[in-house]
Amino acid sequence: MQHGGGVRERGIQQKVKAWVLHGVDQLRFEDMEKAVPKAGEALVSVRAAGVCGSDIPRIYRTGTHKFPLIPGHEFSGEVAALGEGADSRWLGERVGIFPLIPCGKCGPCRKRQYEMCRDYSYLGSRRDGGFAEYVTVPQWNLIRLPKQVSFEEAAMLEPMAVAVHAMKRGLGGRMGEDKKTAAVCGLGTIGLLLLMFLKEAGVEKVFVMGNKDFQRNAARKLGVGERDYCDIRKEYGPSWLMERTQGQGVDIFFECVGKNETCSLAVDAAAAGGSVVLAGNPCSNMLFEKDVYWKILRNQLHVTGTWNSSFSHEAEDDWNYSLTRLAGKRIDPAGIISHRFSLDQLHRGLEIMRDKTEDYGKVMIV
Repeated sequence: MQHGGGVRERGIQQKVKAWVLHGVDQLRFEDMEKAVPKAGEALVSVRAAGVCGSDIPRIYRTGTHKFPLIPGHEFSGEVAALGEGADSRWLGERVGIFPLIPCGKCGPCRKRQYEMCRDYSYLGSRRDGGFAEYVTVPQWNLIRLPKQVSFEEAAMLEPMAVAVHAMKRGLGGRMGEDKKTAAVCGLGTIGLLLLMFLKEAGVEKVFVMGNKDFQRNAARKLGVGERDYCDIRKEYGPSWLMERTQGQGVDIFFECVGKNETCSLAVDAAAAGGSVVLAGNPCSNMLFEKDVYWKILRNQLHVTGTWNSSFSHEAEDDWNYSLTRLAGKRIDPAGIISHRFSLDQLHRGLEIMRDKTEDYGKVMIV
């Protein structure tokens, strides 16, 4: 029905619940006034939300770009209302949400490389995100969900697309070639999803490196044999890889940790002329030692960064690539989800991740 200000909506309570960050380590579960979508926006009823590793420092150590703010950028839901000018066909649709809101004006945006926008906003860190019953988002950021994709699966689309973006950065135009060898170091959510997508894309051999027993178990459930898993607590990764690649090293090494020592490991383990993809958010200042830098030069390594994911409403952008494989059951991220909590119990999942009191994969709010 039509309301003042051009808002079209389905029945929604006026007071809604949300986790509001008022300052560093000041997260509170509160009643809020229902948000009203502005022109070109949609009000989404959040049905599932994932907790990202980046949410932990954002909530407990570094803060968001402004306060108060609702965190959370991995979520899905149903369109409950539309602002003026928004397409009425979105009302009632089940959707995933791309969290980066590009300016549309800078150089990368003009090239449709929105993930590299120079003046972006971002759900969950620069404007209100998904740890709430409802959130407003630009219509442009919505992606329709096929019926066979659940809300929980759709809340995994953001990390899935991030993993796909890293894979494409590593493989370049060689998607589907069967002669590649790859290694993934760091088996958090992104690393495990990257492992899935590399296998699905036909990479001949994927080695994985972790440092926790539950990571080994997760990798084995995804089809990684004992010989292809390296526990870097017990083995020196580069030597271990050289033994398994006839002394050549791997064609592509995906560093998903963000530490100096694992970046050095990546350079040591890459084949001559190979690629190193830096996918891990930095844990501290990153410094290349002289010897590491020489190895990059002498082995003519391609070192590339990867950030976020591509979203352009085109068939092969990272979100549609991920959604197609999710809908076709070619990728199943359900096994990565280790904990499920209701919205009012979000703090329990955050504390597990912050204090590392339990092994965890993806914490999901449903």
